[in-house]
Amino acid sequence: MEYRKLGSSGMYISALAYGNWVTHGEQIDQEAATACVRKALDLGITTFDTADAYAGTRAESALGEALRGTRRESLEIFTKVYFPTGEGKNDRGLSRKHVMESINGSLTRLGTDYVDLYQAHRYDYETPLEETMQAFADIVRAGKANYIGVSEWTVDEIRAGAALAKELGIQLISNQPQYSMLWRVIEEEVAPASAELGIGQICWSPLAQGVLTGKYLPGQAAPKQSRFASENGSLKENRYLSDDILERVQQLKPLAQEAGLSMAGLAVAWVLQNSNVSAAIVGASRPEQLEDNAKAAGVKLDPSLMAKIDELLDPVAERDPQKVESFKERP
Repeated sequence: MEYRKLGSSGMYISALAYGNWVTHGEQIDQEAATACVRKALDLGITTFDTADAYAGTRAESALGEALRGTRRESLEIFTKVYFPTGEGKNDRGLSRKHVMESINGSLTRLGTDYVDLYQAHRYDYETPLEETMQAFADIVRAGKANYIGVSEWTVDEIRAGAALAKELGIQLISNQPQYSMLWRVIEEEVAPASAELGIGQICWSPLAQGVLTGKYLPGQAAPKQSRFASENGSLKENRYLSDDILERVQQLKPLAQEAGLSMAGLAVAWVLQNSNVSAAIVGASRPEQLEDNAKAAGVKLDPSLMAKIDELLDPVAERDPQKVESFKERP
């Protein structure tokens, strides 16, 4: 496993972070979740990313149970706050009330006294940024989080948050954006500004929701029990599932073979070539899926191979930096 500094902090994290969005508490039971987490640990993955809203808080509980008995100091545990966790008017957003209550709930479910990184899951346009950042600063000073981060913030929001964090004497060290061969919106503005500010990217969906594994074929039914399989077996509607994109993805197979990787491994390795990326988040419903992804850690792709990938996918890759602001799905 490769380990990288998270932003300009002194903390190392594994280049592959294990994320439990969708899986823990929803797709798989506790026994399967624990098996996946134990496999991640065996592979050298020490960084685990979750959120209070995943599976209605059940994902945090599942991760806490799976990590029970593991030396806490050998782990980097990340969680997030913003999305609703209850029916009350204050059970959402980044108000001081919700942030302070949410960190306590997360720590209880995770079975730990602190998290290594506490992240704003989205930007809250209804709460003053000063209020949010002051709450984060108080959490850090109370020893409940070591660092703070954000997720899917625009470049202007990141700059404003970083400036306030500096005034408050805390470190805003990460952003968690979607990033893959097919979704490259951070490259124009967010990544350069983050590098300038000492902020590292922790990237979700490096496989473009599974499309870059090559398992979805143009003009064919989706594999059974896959994310985009409908009840009648056809592909659900999704921005990645056009025939043009799927045909181009299939042409990645010889490039993956050239790199000595699976298509999934190539997709993860591609994300990790970006110098501003601290980690790529991978998930699993079966332990063996992690073994394949782990082969991508530390791989250096030849520049000529990277150029071939660009030539193939540039016509269908999303690059509009405004998508960082408008994209509202929950990673």
